[in-house]
Amino acid sequence: MFQIRRIYDEVLPVNKEALRQVRDIFRAQFKGAPRSDAKNIGEKLNNPFIQHFRSTIHVAETARRKVLGFAWVLHDPDLRFSFLDYLAAAQWLTGGGIGGALYEKVREEAFALGSLGLFYECLPDNPAECPDPELLKENVARLRFYEHYGARPVIHTKYEMPIKPEDTCMPYLVYDDLARREPLRRAFARKVVKAVLERKYPELCPPGYIKTVVRSFRDDPVRLREFTYVKPQKVQQRIIRKSRQKVALVVNDRHSFHHVHERGYVESPVRVRSILSKIVSSEMFDRIPPANFPDKHIREVHDPDFFAYLRRTCEEITENRSLYPYVFPIRNRMRPPKDRSVLAGYYCIDTFTPLNHTAYLAARRGVDCALSAARQVINGRILTYALVRPPGHHAERRSFGGFCYFNNAAIAAQYLRPYGNVAILDVDYHHGNGQQDIFYDSPDVLTVSLHGHPRIAYPYFTGFEDERGSGPGIGYNINFPLPERQDGDTYRKTLKKALRLINDFRPEFLIVALGLDTAKDDPTGSWTFSAKDFAENGKLIGSFKAPILVVQEGGYLTKTLGINVRKFFEGLVG
Repeated sequence: MFQIRRIYDEVLPVNKEALRQVRDIFRAQFKGAPRSDAKNIGEKLNNPFIQHFRSTIHVAETARRKVLGFAWVLHDPDLRFSFLDYLAAAQWLTGGGIGGALYEKVREEAFALGSLGLFYECLPDNPAECPDPELLKENVARLRFYEHYGARPVIHTKYEMPIKPEDTCMPYLVYDDLARREPLRRAFARKVVKAVLERKYPELCPPGYIKTVVRSFRDDPVRLREFTYVKPQKVQQRIIRKSRQKVALVVNDRHSFHHVHERGYVESPVRVRSILSKIVSSEMFDRIPPANFPDKHIREVHDPDFFAYLRRTCEEITENRSLYPYVFPIRNRMRPPKDRSVLAGYYCIDTFTPLNHTAYLAARRGVDCALSAARQVINGRILTYALVRPPGHHAERRSFGGFCYFNNAAIAAQYLRPYGNVAILDVDYHHGNGQQDIFYDSPDVLTVSLHGHPRIAYPYFTGFEDERGSGPGIGYNINFPLPERQDGDTYRKTLKKALRLINDFRPEFLIVALGLDTAKDDPTGSWTFSAKDFAENGKLIGSFKAPILVVQEGGYLTKTLGINVRKFFEGLVG
């Protein structure tokens, strides 16, 4: 058994190891290819300006991360075409469906990217052009395989023209229409050929050669070779759309411990149950049990004194009793209050977030879930979801509030920081003051929040547009305070701006603090998002081509929570 996953960069250790194996397969299977192609794989992934293509690698690998094969694809979003540069299975494999699975994945991705065609080169199957019988046999097998998808060589052009008189066995240009059943137009083909020859072979193809080859495409539409190995009626006429890699779902298995039985307290266990009821049957999710992580990860984000107070106080409060802050002393670090009940106000930002015997237990397990989801990302997952309560995005470095005790998203971001820059996109109705406070002076964690304007929405004292960071972090905190009335279409105009800023930052990881209190009739918000809006928002965020970790935050209208989460992930997965 194997799975296919896409590698976006060479930052994560799991990706580095996969690319090391890809290079080994490359050197074994493409002995005649330039050695620099294998050497520079990681650099080309990270830097699209090297060849002026966006490079992606798909690997077929076992559960133990043994790479069985790979496909290397180039994409030009402006000309709207994809080019399959290399596809190979490990030399020791014969059959097994590796090549077929990879090619189908490439077709699916090219189609999803809006490519009008998939192009690649294939050595000739004509004995007059390829006299080596063993190589000829391999070429026949490849062209027969591609014909099953309707892909055939372009004919009546000079694409196979030798660059030097002594050159032999020049490759065909093969075209796969991705089941669009549309002819290959001459103008489009000329642009594609020019781009391929200029960018892939700048040292081999002189300008005069490129000009001659491009002009040789005279037929409109461009002609393809007749079917040679497969009957046309046997061609696979459609793209088999498979979902992206499953979402790793990590659920707080201790959240129900924390249940405040008081009128009006909306942060209740039914929130998680209502979400699970709508997503457990979906094939999008792969449930992963949370692991145990040491306290040091919390202390890297939260003040040690605050952490110690929260843990000790919750342990000492008797069951079925809650401690609400009632005195809010000025936070003088030199003379903090001594009484535990007064200290609650020293560390809290509101009067409605209680401490009790179960608050620490549930919040601490939520941290384990967020870190477990982050670990899944490091291990190569593209999408993960930490379904936790209590939420966390209002917890600052040394304070709790807004139903939040520990900042799950910030702790996950800190865990991922050694592997590359991190962006946190907070789409809760309320400002993500916790991430802002924790990373306010950091240039390697970008914090972006779309929320109700603090003039009308909790927490009221942060989330203004001019809060941009401090010191080396200036410009790395971005707030979009929005009006009290906001529909989905208007909101998405701002979301697009936020995503452009995140893309400019080029993070290795995106953490989404997912609030569902933007839904119509949520008791804590004033916006009117429908299930369709959550799907559209997910689709926009899903266009971000890097690993995404979603951390559950607010959302208190339990009758729509589940369907809104499901729709969001359907949009995210695509």
